[in-house]
Amino acid sequence: MIFCRSLHNFLNKTPKMKFLSALLLLALSPTQTTAFAPANNHAVVAAAPFATSLQMSPPAPESLLTETYGEGGRKYRRTVYTHNEWIKHRSSDRFIRNISSMINSGVYKSLGREVVATTAIATFLVVFNALTGGYTDFDGVQHEAIISSLPQLTLPLTPFTLLSPSLGLLLVFRTNSSYGRWDEARKFWGLNINHTRDLNRMATAWYGHDGIPVDPTLRAEHLRQVSLMTWAFVRSMKRHLSPPAEDEEAYVAELNARLSPEQAQAIIAAAHRPNRALYDLSVAIDRLPMHFMRKNEINKNLSIFEDTLGGSERLLSSPVPLFYSRHTARFLSTWLLLLPFAMYEPFKGSWNHVMEIPAIALASLFLFGIEELATQLEEPFTILPMQGFCDKIGANCDEIVGWRGQGLDEYVNEMYDGSPTQ
Repeated sequence: MIFCRSLHNFLNKTPKMKFLSALLLLALSPTQTTAFAPANNHAVVAAAPFATSLQMSPPAPESLLTETYGEGGRKYRRTVYTHNEWIKHRSSDRFIRNISSMINSGVYKSLGREVVATTAIATFLVVFNALTGGYTDFDGVQHEAIISSLPQLTLPLTPFTLLSPSLGLLLVFRTNSSYGRWDEARKFWGLNINHTRDLNRMATAWYGHDGIPVDPTLRAEHLRQVSLMTWAFVRSMKRHLSPPAEDEEAYVAELNARLSPEQAQAIIAAAHRPNRALYDLSVAIDRLPMHFMRKNEINKNLSIFEDTLGGSERLLSSPVPLFYSRHTARFLSTWLLLLPFAMYEPFKGSWNHVMEIPAIALASLFLFGIEELATQLEEPFTILPMQGFCDKIGANCDEIVGWRGQGLDEYVNEMYDGSPTQ
């Protein structure tokens, strides 16, 4: 859809371009001309709750509910690999499996209108040139042109050959920049996983101060709060980076299930929920009885959480510069829509040039697919398994704080008063 919208806007800048746009639309069937219709993006943004001032062309809400591929299929791409998945990933039949699943690919399904548009132009060209330049019937008999007053429609192949390296570079830079954004987001969550473990490990091992006897019940509650607030932060960060319609209900239910009503309501009611959860985590750390130098070491992890949160917000609010992605889409769309005219002569060896049609269909599918992959990767948070990360962090933190006092209480008490505390 992005290719069609970009090409439509490009072709309607001047009267001559508008005429060319009309000719291209006439080559399509009535059901496919909507691929080039302008989208009413502002109406969608104005109607959507939680809308921002960034006009980033979100899909209509009803499409999110009905589409099982493209935007609606992003939630099915949040894969977490284990050893079994890696074995399947490396298996020798992966090529056959990937080819056989082409018709079920969500990426290819979302390109249906673009591929149909280029294929329709190729089909129209083959039929039109057969009518104006003659054709061969099924018996191999050559027939004269039915419409001899019109010329055949062709273009030289040389301009497309010269432009191919430029288009390739644009696509490479586009995919590399999008993959870099996905990789950066994944590293942010990797830092979250590492430093949540580090924070809870230090809090559990360092709990206590100068050999003062520890109340086991109070220690358990203090460390439980550290673990819960650590989980509340990453879960709030996940909600902050997810679409409201997808995650709000589950987020509220999870917080109410794990936190006290007062704690849950304070975070839910906050204007910036991750900041509130991080503040509550700071308070929980401040309650721990330990030397201030050790608290300082623990609090360094909170600064890293602020960095990962801010970096994620930067990725979410700042796409690849729109003029770059739009120019790439316009270049690619125009190149592929005009390619059938240049490929007509090279396919003269086939019956009535008919093999040009499947060749154009495959070329447009794979080239449009490269740009589609870049677009899908550009916003990484709705395809990262953030819920799995949050569940993993919560389980790890609960386990770490459960080790409190193991093998340490007896050692401390022997050094100071020799009386066990639990």
